[in-house]
Amino acid sequence: MNLYPLLRPLLFRLDPETAHRITLSALDLAAQLGPLNPLRQRRLEHPVEVMGLRFPNPVGLAAGLDKNGDYIRGLADLGFGFLEVGTVTPRPQPGNPPPRLFRLPEAEALINRMGFNNAGIDHLVSRLERLGPRDFILGVNLGKNKDTPQERAADDYRLGMEKVHALADYVTINISSPNTPGLRDLQYGEALEDLLAALDRHRDRLAQRSGRRLPLVVKIAPDLTPEQLRRQADCFLRHHVDGVVATNTTIDHSAVAHRPAGRESGGLSGAPLRDRATAVVRQLHAILGDALPIIACGGILRPEDALAKFEAGAKLVQLYTGLVYRGPALITEILAALKRQRASDSG
Repeated sequence: MNLYPLLRPLLFRLDPETAHRITLSALDLAAQLGPLNPLRQRRLEHPVEVMGLRFPNPVGLAAGLDKNGDYIRGLADLGFGFLEVGTVTPRPQPGNPPPRLFRLPEAEALINRMGFNNAGIDHLVSRLERLGPRDFILGVNLGKNKDTPQERAADDYRLGMEKVHALADYVTINISSPNTPGLRDLQYGEALEDLLAALDRHRDRLAQRSGRRLPLVVKIAPDLTPEQLRRQADCFLRHHVDGVVATNTTIDHSAVAHRPAGRESGGLSGAPLRDRATAVVRQLHAILGDALPIIACGGILRPEDALAKFEAGAKLVQLYTGLVYRGPALITEILAALKRQRASDSG
């Protein structure tokens, strides 16, 4: 039974961050009941091989919902094929001052300027070490601390990679959040070349030490020109990146600028990002073909939104804002629609 439509009006009366904490705490408490968890959804099997990993199904949780890895079991019980926790930085940081998260219900959108608020990499590692056996794929999204100089950014990402190397199935390098000053500059030119070259070398060292090569994913912004995307793609291939998350939130608020909350600074997600994110997936796939898998994120609020991402070339999809507006039933709805479409295609 889908209770979320009944609960959403109550949650939307609360401050967004308060509602966020209450929801995750409820999931965590329910997960402690094990098989009796009333919020548990059966994980629908729709396996897919990506980056040398077997994903139970292609619907995942985007980074940002569980920054510190505190609620992994509760979230996994919702039926995701994979979870991406973080963004986490080497040292704890409070993020930007509140209010920093805003709902735009009429637009099915959110604006956030959280600023990588998290408890630090050591806290996340302690959570991952307690997980034990799991039947889903786990990614860790890595960022740099706000006060780390740009020229030392690689140090922060290298440290994160090393700390979670034995615990994560893959890592994502977040260089596209609009809420850390200067972070998006790492997406371009020599800055991107130098960063990815450093991380590729470090990953080789970790692989020689452990015998395991950790898949490396890069999360990009939707606010890129086709030429910038092409240059990024070439750089990804040169430095042996294993996947791309397309996309992060957008700094273009033109679709919601007429609404009071739409004038808040920060990254816009949800329905207004849908077409832009899908266009980036399509452009990237046209450049890369099957050389590099794309994980689509942005504007997935209904099953048809996810199907459009797959049709544009994505291998996996991630949800965030769609969960806020539609609840966990969206996961099973997407998988059911995908199963129907593939049955129709094969029939």
